[in-house]
Amino acid sequence: MATTTTAVSGDKDIVEISEHNLPSLETVSQLVQDDTAGAIATFSGLTRDTFQGKKVVRLDYEAYIPMATKVLHDLIKEARENWAVKHVAIYHRIGTVPVGQVSVVVAVSSAHRREGLRATEYLIDRLKDRCPIWKKEVYEDGSVWKGACEGCRFNKHTHSNNNN
Repeated sequence: MATTTTAVSGDKDIVEISEHNLPSLETVSQLVQDDTAGAIATFSGLTRDTFQGKKVVRLDYEAYIPMATKVLHDLIKEARENWAVKHVAIYHRIGTVPVGQVSVVVAVSSAHRREGLRATEYLIDRLKDRCPIWKKEVYEDGSVWKGACEGCRFNKHTHSNNNN
């Protein structure tokens, strides 16, 4: 498990990559709550049971944790440069994530909803594009690796999840 929290001028950035179940959406929302914020925008990604007509059994995630942590903090910095947000939390699970369980949570507090919603969308979209976290979709009839972090310099075949 890798957890980092930074604070710049009172604003919190929380990043956690863990093999354990993620905190509830309510818990993560409480972590970014602030009396100066009138909105908390969230995204929660779940393992669904089908993909393009195939029965999904589970998802297996691997990450190059030091780089993934850095990329997530960089994405938060970029979001802060574009929108007025207060606190940001990103949690991502690695290892096996069964159907119906949460693999990623993003929560952003902001004074107004528009900034929080836009920052949340930006963070989840860029995470999928740039973060060195790989997903293997396991079906009843086989499996396939996806999300090979096409926007980053590393790929699944050159780095394994050895937590260093």
